[in-house]
Amino acid sequence: MTTSHAIPDNDRPPPVRPVFSAVTWKEIAHLVINLPEGIIGFVYAVVMVSTAGGLSVTAIGLPLLAVGLFLSRQWGRLERARARGLLGVRVEEPTPIPGPRRSGGFFPWLWASIKDPVGWRTVLYMLIRLPWGVLTFTVVLTGLFVLWPVLPYLVRLLANADRAMVRGLLSPSDGLERRIAELESDRGVVVDTAAADLRRIERDLHDGAQARLVALAMGLGLAKEKLLEDPEGAAAMVDEAHGEVKLALQELRDLA
Repeated sequence: MTTSHAIPDNDRPPPVRPVFSAVTWKEIAHLVINLPEGIIGFVYAVVMVSTAGGLSVTAIGLPLLAVGLFLSRQWGRLERARARGLLGVRVEEPTPIPGPRRSGGFFPWLWASIKDPVGWRTVLYMLIRLPWGVLTFTVVLTGLFVLWPVLPYLVRLLANADRAMVRGLLSPSDGLERRIAELESDRGVVVDTAAADLRRIERDLHDGAQARLVALAMGLGLAKEKLLEDPEGAAAMVDEAHGEVKLALQELRDLA
């Protein structure tokens, strides 16, 4: 089931005008490229599905299908980049499927790859792009010669349909997957923050509590030497060392 996505304000194209703007020319380029892109994608999807389906009764059929769906994901990545560059559509990258080691073995990975909704929606996207590419190429090419005054409006209409296809078929599967992608992007920030806090604690320990402990050890050593010849001086030094212990413990509690 495809999740609908709200279009952010900064993801909307500017209002269309009869005068051809840079955005309109980018949309025209995208619509013209749809035809060769559609031919390549359609041929790949048909060959991949038919070959893997025909070999599914053998030992290599299902692994071949898993590899084919993985390559379909890569095609979807290229299409998202094309839509981002020419249509201004910003779609989050789907979460990668873990490898066999992280999936718990070869067969769990194989099953997860075969039922991958992102891969299958990309295959569907590739199949419908051929007739759509023929339509957009024909309309744009005809419009450049005989429909010049209304061509920007036709281009915007077709480009918006393309935007809807990209958002609907090439986006992450659901809210949970998008949330995982957000957490992965934030993980680096969390790790950097934790590392900075650790360095700060180490620095504070070295400059504060650790220095007090070194002074405490030196004071106790001097008190031990004076214990027999100057008991009162030794007692004063022990009292001072006791104060240093309290300060060091307080600093450790503050750091914790």
